[in-house]
Amino acid sequence: MKKTYLVFISVLTFAYSYAQYYDPQSRVITTGVPFLLINADARAAGMGDIGAASTADVYSQQHNPAKYAFAEDEHGVGISYTPYLTNIANDISLSQLNYYYKINERSAFATSLRYFGLGDIELRDTYEDVGRVVRPNELAFDVSYSLKLDQKFSMAVAGRYIRSSLKVPNGNNDASAANAFAFDIAAYYQSEEIAYRNFNGRWRAGLTLQNMGPKIAYDDDKTNEDFLPANMKLGVGFDFIFDEQNKITALGQINKLLVPTPLEVKPNANGDITPTEIQAANQAYKEIGWVSGIFKSFTDAPGGFSEKMKELSWSLGAEYWYQDSFAFRAGYYNENVAKGARQYATIGAGFKYNIARVDVSYLFSTSNVRNPLENTLRFSLTLNFGDKYTNY
Repeated sequence: MKKTYLVFISVLTFAYSYAQYYDPQSRVITTGVPFLLINADARAAGMGDIGAASTADVYSQQHNPAKYAFAEDEHGVGISYTPYLTNIANDISLSQLNYYYKINERSAFATSLRYFGLGDIELRDTYEDVGRVVRPNELAFDVSYSLKLDQKFSMAVAGRYIRSSLKVPNGNNDASAANAFAFDIAAYYQSEEIAYRNFNGRWRAGLTLQNMGPKIAYDDDKTNEDFLPANMKLGVGFDFIFDEQNKITALGQINKLLVPTPLEVKPNANGDITPTEIQAANQAYKEIGWVSGIFKSFTDAPGGFSEKMKELSWSLGAEYWYQDSFAFRAGYYNENVAKGARQYATIGAGFKYNIARVDVSYLFSTSNVRNPLENTLRFSLTLNFGDKYTNY
């Protein structure tokens, strides 16, 4: 599909924040390559985008790669597809390909490729000009290794190559893609099955530090670099195992961007806030290094502790499995109005037969701010095969 330059600007407004900015009312944290935070996994998407402490599956790479050490199948392959901004275009999407290999009972290797395509975009200087078609896109390639440190606890490390090709080529600038590297550190806990009065249960917990790495730049100006969307996920879960046919998992998760809060703009001598003051604050913000920025992200909010708490988003979710062949899921995600206002409910379902599983999810926005994934079905296909592993 061909689109005009106006649509191109609209897409980038939704999908990509090229520079940090200051909003004296909300101080929303923006980063480069935010597609890394879009959940392409239909299973997790059906549970309010929860994945840090859920059971291991092929899509654990995006949520918590330490879960792979607890995978029950030797191999897993997963393909997912997420349409994006369906209200204005039909060829913008996020696709993902995942694979993991359980090396032995204690360790696993995994890799994944995420591709965010903005479709064919037609550019014109004037209405009469012959249009030029460009295809902006972004991708991330990951590898991870996970290891059980004991029967109940595992950790993982992951490396990530990021390529963002969003610059519009013309005769006056370099339209080469921006490149960056990042790494993740993850931990996962899964208890033994515990016998309670009317059911058995199992506790789970997960922690992931994602996308930690140097800033990304689209030109040689090192003062115009953007933070990667470094993120922390902390999740807990509990399995209610009623019998061999019925199981319900309840999950909760907290998300925190490990990126500094935009700086407070200081009024000038006349008590006014002008573009000059805003520009100075933006420039000082860009001079913060990515390592110090991670530590500052816990303490630097101009509004103090109360504002820092607003930067925590949370989600709740549940998953019901019947005979290990049919699943129903529901969840809710909440982000403070002053920090982005993403608030939505989700539902999902899964169907498993033999080695194959198909998952779908749907999102309902509950915020006044439009969600790019509203009225969108997300799909995932999983194939598991090879030897079986038991965790206890």
